[in-house]
Amino acid sequence: METEKIIEMEKEYIMQTYSRSNIVIEHGKGCYAFDNDGKKYLDLVAGIATCSIGHGNEEVSKAVCEQSKKLLNVTNLYYTEPQVILAKKLVKLSSLSKCFFCNSGAEANESAIKLARKYTGKTDIIATKNAFHGRTFGALSATWKEKFRKKFMPLVPGFTFVDYNKVEAVEDAITEKTAAVIVEPIQGESGIIIPSEDYLMKLKKLCEEKNVLLILDEIQTGTGRTGKFFAYLYYDIKPDIVTLAKGLANGIPIGVMIAKEGIDFDKSDHGSTFGGNNLSCAAANAVIDFILDNKLMENAAKQGNYFIKKLNQLKNKGNTIKEARGKGLMIGVELNIEAKEIQNKCLEKGLLVNCASDNVLRFLPSLIITKKEIDAAIKILDEALE
Repeated sequence: METEKIIEMEKEYIMQTYSRSNIVIEHGKGCYAFDNDGKKYLDLVAGIATCSIGHGNEEVSKAVCEQSKKLLNVTNLYYTEPQVILAKKLVKLSSLSKCFFCNSGAEANESAIKLARKYTGKTDIIATKNAFHGRTFGALSATWKEKFRKKFMPLVPGFTFVDYNKVEAVEDAITEKTAAVIVEPIQGESGIIIPSEDYLMKLKKLCEEKNVLLILDEIQTGTGRTGKFFAYLYYDIKPDIVTLAKGLANGIPIGVMIAKEGIDFDKSDHGSTFGGNNLSCAAANAVIDFILDNKLMENAAKQGNYFIKKLNQLKNKGNTIKEARGKGLMIGVELNIEAKEIQNKCLEKGLLVNCASDNVLRFLPSLIITKKEIDAAIKILDEALE
């Protein structure tokens, strides 16, 4: 079907909630995507960090195909093997205790908010300014930007916002009603905002002192993106609850909440018909194995450092780039101009990037990316900035 026809049908039959680029992606391979006219794009969006090990990955395809022939979903009325295998892997990687499976990052955060209230018997949640935790009502109540919230008021009560990267602001906000603090180790949607090195450590200590749970939203930072499977592993801390989604099943919908020992739901406290289904768990098991077997966390750290180095070289060429920042392969470039224009120029030249805010380009490539591909992206970005 021609591109124009597809765009026309989308406008007629699909609610207009997304601002799409005027291309139709037809297939992909590795770090590349191809539109229906055959044009090739170097993809540094990777499904907004969901395609963690690349398009068309053979190991994931094999796992999904084999599982689809056997069983897709029987719900959680019965025991299934792929789910318990995945849970064991995630518990070992997180050093936490128990998993609850769902279908998205927003659902994982909803689960975490419910569990925090249930476990503590308290109602209030402290979130941070410029945070993004999802668009469902509980997750949206913890999301900062007014443009996401305004049309849907009133939201869930009991949420308070404080400055990110300021532990003293959290301390001032804690009351006898505070159940938990929810925070991203790196703020992704607001422009790749990286806190100080001691922020999470001090925050964890404060939460312990005040008998408040610490929920870490690793929807975007998790699954090896920063160079470790969870970003909090850099800081020798253990959250009470962590949430994970995006890259866990290489683009197949999945979400999971993992909690420390003793922090648990009772029967019927929560549930999900599709959560932890056979297909998504089979894909996630293949993803984790591929990441570990191919040392992709090490690659994310190595290539991320190289990417930042090359971006700083671009910065030194002119005054368009204000700052390049990131950890592993979660990278933002803050510009002195509108980012949308540069995003569109990159698209024309065969490079997919996206805007995390008005003046920040975000790079979330698959963890398999190589120096050669980074060099190609830098060349296109350089041309677009000129």
